[in-house]
Amino acid sequence: MYCDWNDRKKLLVSKDKFKADLLNNYAQMTMFNVDRKDASYFLPPYEWYNDSISAWTKQLGIQLINFTPGTLSHADYTTSMDNNYRSSQTIYNSILEYERSAPAGLNGFILLMHLGAGRDRTDKFYAYLPQLIEYLKQKGYQFQTVDELLKVD
Repeated sequence: MYCDWNDRKKLLVSKDKFKADLLNNYAQMTMFNVDRKDASYFLPPYEWYNDSISAWTKQLGIQLINFTPGTLSHADYTTSMDNNYRSSQTIYNSILEYERSAPAGLNGFILLMHLGAGRDRTDKFYAYLPQLIEYLKQKGYQFQTVDELLKVD
């Protein structure tokens, strides 16, 4: 966490600590043949950041991104023991409901899903992905990587 959960304006790290953390992550990715130029987008831990984190990321030549709010796609990490638990069926329904009710549907959306949701979540949302993908393809949606979606010509 880079910012206090209860006060987003309050930083939990210095600029130097943030930079070291981010660059260490890039160093670790090189072990998997992922070069920094091939991973120019950054989604902060817990999707929680403030304007300082955004500015520091930009200074490093990296684009900070986040998921598009409006659906519960990001809630797939919750477990039945959590107060904010959302079942996979609830998450799936929220995505379909948003798609049906929003004027632009899900065009340009970044849906966040935690494919590595922990063992405590037995109701894995990724099991719904084939069904969701098929539904969206039938509605005419095309899938893109974040790079393709955010490409500036």
